[in-house]
Amino acid sequence: MNALLSVSDKTGIVDFARGLHALGIRLLSTGGTAALLAKEGLPVTEVAEVTGFPEMLDGRVKTLHPKVHGGLLARRDLPEHMAALAEHGIETIDLLVVNLYPFEATVARPGCTLEDAIENIDIGGPAMVRSAAKNWKDVGVLTDASQYAEVLAELQAGELSKKTRFALSVAAFNRISQYDGAISDYLSQIQEDGSHALFPGQSNGRFIKLQDLRYGENPHQQAAFYRDLYPAPGSLVTAKQLQGKELSYNNIADADAAWECVKSFELPACVIVKHANPCGVAVGRDALEAYSKAFQTDPTSAFGGIIAFNQPVDAAAAQAVSRQFVEVLMAPGFSAEALEIFKAKANVRLLEIALPPGGDTAWAQGRNAMDVKRIGSGLLLQTADNRELTLAELKVVTKVQPTPQQLQDLLFAWKVAKYVKSNAIVFCKDGMTMGVGAGQMSRLDSARIASIKAEHAKLSLAGTAVASDAFFPFRDGLDVVVDAGASCVIQPGGSMRDPEVIAAADERGVAMVFSGVRHFRH
Repeated sequence: MNALLSVSDKTGIVDFARGLHALGIRLLSTGGTAALLAKEGLPVTEVAEVTGFPEMLDGRVKTLHPKVHGGLLARRDLPEHMAALAEHGIETIDLLVVNLYPFEATVARPGCTLEDAIENIDIGGPAMVRSAAKNWKDVGVLTDASQYAEVLAELQAGELSKKTRFALSVAAFNRISQYDGAISDYLSQIQEDGSHALFPGQSNGRFIKLQDLRYGENPHQQAAFYRDLYPAPGSLVTAKQLQGKELSYNNIADADAAWECVKSFELPACVIVKHANPCGVAVGRDALEAYSKAFQTDPTSAFGGIIAFNQPVDAAAAQAVSRQFVEVLMAPGFSAEALEIFKAKANVRLLEIALPPGGDTAWAQGRNAMDVKRIGSGLLLQTADNRELTLAELKVVTKVQPTPQQLQDLLFAWKVAKYVKSNAIVFCKDGMTMGVGAGQMSRLDSARIASIKAEHAKLSLAGTAVASDAFFPFRDGLDVVVDAGASCVIQPGGSMRDPEVIAAADERGVAMVFSGVRHFRH
C-alpha cells in the first residue's frame, strides 16, 4: 500500500506518517514534506524517484505526471486499468494526503500583491485531489489535518470503510470548490489599474450546512441552516445550544435580529424580538433591569418572543424571564443558578454566544461585511449597514437645543431604529423603548401604531425622543409624534421639504437633529 503525502500546512503530518509507517504503508512525498519526514527519521521516497523526472519551474511541476495520476485514477476492479499500470511500471497510490497552498490566507494579508496571490495558486495539489476523490472507491483522500486521527484509527482496525472513503471524497471536492471560489472572487475584483473592486465580477458563495430544519418559514417549505466558511467570532452561527427544542427557521432569523441589535450596546442591554422586529429594547444597571424595562414596552408582543442579552444571565434575570413564554433566550453566558431555573422550562432554547472581540473590521465585530438578498434568478449584494452614529455627528437644526439627556435618548432611539423594519418610528426615554412602529407603507401609520402600542402598555410618551429611520417628507409625520408627546426628534434629513419640517419643529417648540444617515431595513 502506498501513501502520497504533500502538504503545505505540516500540522500533525509527522505523527500521521509515523502511524502509516507502523502499518507497513510506503511513504511517498514531495519537497518540503519529504524533507521533514526524512529529518524525523521516517523512510520516505521522493516523488521524483517514482516519476523519474525532477521537480522543475521552482516546484510548479512535480506531481503532474502519469505515474502519479495513473496510480491515483486506476480502477482496481478493471483488469484493463491494472494491465495498463503493469505495462508502464506504475504503482497504485492508495492514500493521498494533500492540503493546498495557502491562497486564502495570503490574499487576506494586508499588502498582498497580485504576484503573491498568483504564486499561491496551487495547481498540482488540486489536480491530485480531484483524481483521488474521483476514484474514491479505491483511494482515500485527506485534505485537512482534522481527518488524520479517524483515518489512522480505521486503518489500524483493518481498512478504510466505503462510507469513510466517500465522505473523504465529498470533503475533498468541497475543499476544491472553496479554493477555486476564493481564487475566482479575488481575481474577479482586480481592475485594469490594479485596484480592487468592492464587488467581484463573479460572486461565489461558500457556505457549510449546519443542520436541516423541520421546515422553512411556513410548514410547506423545506429549509436548512448554513454558516460562512469562515464565520465571524460572536456571530449567531457560533452559538452553542444549551437546552431546548431544535431551532426553527423563524427562530434563527429572529434570533439573528435580536443578537445583532443587543451586541451593539455597551451598557447591559436586553432586546426582545417578535417577527423580525424589536418590540422592546432597553439598557439598565444589570440584566434584570434591562429586561424589565424592555418587557414593559410591549408585553403582548413579547409573548413567544426571542430575547437577547449582551451580558451573562444571572438567577434574578432568569427568574423574571421564566415568568413569560419565550421561544429563544441568548446571552454570552448563564450562571449555574440560571440554568437550574430554566431546567423547569425544558422547551426554551438557550443559546450561549461569546461576544465578538471588537475591532475595526465588520468581521471582528461579529458582523457581515456584505448583505445578500435573493431575487428572481439573481442576487442583490450590498455592503452591510454597519454605520454607527456618534454624538459629534449630530446636526441640531432647530432653535430649541436638545439637553444632554435628550441627546443620549436620541442616540439610543436611533440605534434601535436601525434594527426596525421600514418604515420605522421609535419612541424612547431613559434608555428604554416606549413605543415601536414598524414595517408600514406609511410613516404616519408607523407613528400612530407606536403611539397605540405605548397606550396599550400604559406608557406615557410625554417628553420622549423619537427616531425616524428616513426623513419626514412632510410636516404631518412630525406633528403626529409631537402630538403623541415627543420633545425631540432625530431623522436623517435630506428632503426637499426639510425647511418646512424644521419650521414645524420650531413652531411646536421641539428639538430636532439630523443624522445625515438613513437606515432603511426591508
